[in-house]
Amino acid sequence: MPNYFDASHRAQIETLRQRFTARSEWPTWLLLIGVYGTWFAVLCNSAWLGVAGSTLLLIPLLVLWLSLQHELLHGHPTRWVRLNKLLGYAPFAVWYPYTLYRDSHLRHHCDEDLTVPGLDPESRYLTHGDWQASSLFERGVHWLNKTVLGRFLIGAPLALLALAKEQGQRLMAGDRQVWRMWLTHGFLTALMLTFIARFSVLPVWHYLLLISVPALSIAMIRSYHEHRPHAQPQQRTVLNEAAWPWRWLFLNLNFHLVHHDLPGLAWYDLPKAYYAQRERWLARSGGFVVHGYGQLWRQNGLRPIDSPRHPFH
Repeated sequence: MPNYFDASHRAQIETLRQRFTARSEWPTWLLLIGVYGTWFAVLCNSAWLGVAGSTLLLIPLLVLWLSLQHELLHGHPTRWVRLNKLLGYAPFAVWYPYTLYRDSHLRHHCDEDLTVPGLDPESRYLTHGDWQASSLFERGVHWLNKTVLGRFLIGAPLALLALAKEQGQRLMAGDRQVWRMWLTHGFLTALMLTFIARFSVLPVWHYLLLISVPALSIAMIRSYHEHRPHAQPQQRTVLNEAAWPWRWLFLNLNFHLVHHDLPGLAWYDLPKAYYAQRERWLARSGGFVVHGYGQLWRQNGLRPIDSPRHPFH
């Protein structure tokens, strides 16, 4: 546990960890069963639900699945890396192999590198050199991506293009581990799409473009303003006091500083840890708090929240 927690704060966190809920991880097990079961149930009953009804159910389900994969890579519901990998490898959201997401995200948890382009794999900022080398069109795209509406509309396509470029280079370089990862992911994705084509009324293209991409776009809203450049690493991570529908879809990752400080704490304990010491967390964040995603939409729906250029790098 971080050494900046005082004795009372440490005791509170330890109490959360010693509860039956945390030791058994039954909420995460239940959620896993629910997501798997609901995915199959929706597809197998899609003729009754219709294309529109199935789509409206599957999009939030895939957002929830992305959040659940995040729990798995952080050691929930088991401490066995291989078992969690097995539980989380289903390619429901299509585009990111579980191990790629896991390894990239764990590198992101080096707080000293947060937001730094080239070091933080989840940075949304450009270095001064990259900015100077970009065209006017590229700069416009980066500015648009700094609005909430822009992030929702182009955040997912930009992320997928960057993924294709980066992974294409690794594949061309002959990285065997990358080849094994993508061949495994591709095989499982092909099996999944075959199942969709055989047992549902959803066209494969519809699942790829009108379900998985919108789900990724919604997930992009969570990461829109999770981090900011700041001289103090602990003041780079947001505390977003979001309403329950968003907290449920994102499994409480809106309390992002709590998660970064206590990455081993499960999703269902993040609100308890936050509200038990709310003033301490606010002070630690340097006042980096957002009062729900509605505030972001109102203030930055069409206005960039900050510059795409990193101020320090």
